[in-house]
Amino acid sequence: MADAVWIRGMDRSELTALTEVMLYSGEVLNHSEIPGKKVDKHSTGGIGDKTSLILAPIVAAGGLTVPMISGRGLGHTGGTLDKLEAIPGFNVNLSLNEFRRVLRECGMGLIGQTAEIGSCRQEIYALRDVTSTVENIGLICASIMSKKLAEGIDALVLDVKTGSGAFMKKEADSIRLAEVMVDTGSAWAKSRRAHHRHGSTARPHGRPFERSRRVYRGPQSRGPADLRELSLELSAWMFYLGERTKSVEEGRHLAETMIVGGQGSKNSGREFGCKVETSASLTSRNACPSRA
Repeated sequence: MADAVWIRGMDRSELTALTEVMLYSGEVLNHSEIPGKKVDKHSTGGIGDKTSLILAPIVAAGGLTVPMISGRGLGHTGGTLDKLEAIPGFNVNLSLNEFRRVLRECGMGLIGQTAEIGSCRQEIYALRDVTSTVENIGLICASIMSKKLAEGIDALVLDVKTGSGAFMKKEADSIRLAEVMVDTGSAWAKSRRAHHRHGSTARPHGRPFERSRRVYRGPQSRGPADLRELSLELSAWMFYLGERTKSVEEGRHLAETMIVGGQGSKNSGREFGCKVETSASLTSRNACPSRA
């Protein structure tokens, strides 16, 4: 199937049908018991990409809920789950009940896909990797959007990468992928909001890009300027689309406040980032980010 899609492509109705099959191959979450908006960010990948580990606690501390179902690496990129598992004892295989508990207590949670959520998607995800069909726009869109629609979110920010370190080498292909994903999300849920931005991965964001060092260096409040800027931009859009702020500029200011103030406390930037690790591995409630 993957090879056929690679060779012949998919029209809009075929893409919609594939997304539907992948979406309903597992449970579609509903977080109505948690007050407020639920938002997420998805990056199409790239060498050195680690923004999820930074922006999830920023946005949760700012008052939104971030239910993040992440994936593993495809091709040459490392997935968020692969980075998190570089932390000894970190558990990404939470049940849905545990995931909901983390969201209620911490305002954020990062888990992997489970048998309860889109088993079909996991199989196709692995198939793309071994058949060298990772870069097909239709398969990328169906995989990403079915996963994100299953999260039970109100808004989604898409960070679509272009360059030698990304799946999309040409900007025109990145723009097309972004537009297809936004259109697909809008077609499935008229009330949801989505925004896409484009970025280069001609070089890694930040300095270290070994898997374990991405985790421990990425969340610092005074890290590399490019990584900090990207994390602030994405957080700002999440605050805006989640209706936490009235503008993107106000969202950026809130994100900066969450970093500089250490979530309203005197925690350092590194302590701020470590709360991502502890919240998803279900340690103490004190490890969760304090919310604005």
